[in-house]
Amino acid sequence: MSAREAILGRARRALSDVPDVEPVLDVPVVRPAPARDLTHEQVVDLFGERVADYRAVVERASAASAAGAVAGALAGREPLAGSGPLRVLVPAGFPPELVPDRIEVVVDGPDVSVPELDRCDGVLSTAAVGIAETGTIILDHGPGQGRRAATLVPDLHVCVVRADQVVAGVPEAVAGLDPVRPHTWISGPSATSDIELDRVEGVHGPRTLHIVIVG
Repeated sequence: MSAREAILGRARRALSDVPDVEPVLDVPVVRPAPARDLTHEQVVDLFGERVADYRAVVERASAASAAGAVAGALAGREPLAGSGPLRVLVPAGFPPELVPDRIEVVVDGPDVSVPELDRCDGVLSTAAVGIAETGTIILDHGPGQGRRAATLVPDLHVCVVRADQVVAGVPEAVAGLDPVRPHTWISGPSATSDIELDRVEGVHGPRTLHIVIVG
């Protein structure tokens, strides 16, 4: 007997007492209202809730408090170098008024190698759009967003999303994107699970994602 036949035989024996026709149970399902039926403020609130469900850190800020929120996202972190200021990657086009004092700014560019990215304590970026229903941010790597590697290699990603960039669902997000640009879709920090469902974070990207919603 082959291994295949042995496995199928065990499956048949396990199912031998199962009726050919299972009864259909009418189980009521309560579905939340579609995000498109919500007000924009409710859409932004839903976006924050869904992003937080992915174990990302979510913070709301006004235009006046946004700089403090970004600085707070970096506060308390130990530099990889062991001493001195945090080395933070800042893509060209990131709002300069949101760049905290007392950090060492590494300006992103093609001449910044992957080992150099790996020595950065974090990266700041803006985003192209946020999706409420899925808790997803999308980068199209325009001004303020940097290269794809820039937001994948450092262990901390602080992303600033304006409230007016948040849309209800995927169709609205796709409709507003430039199809010729590269897109990176991010739903929470990088994480994976092995066959025993042990969750490990920071394998394929940042271990910590901190979203600052401005507005």
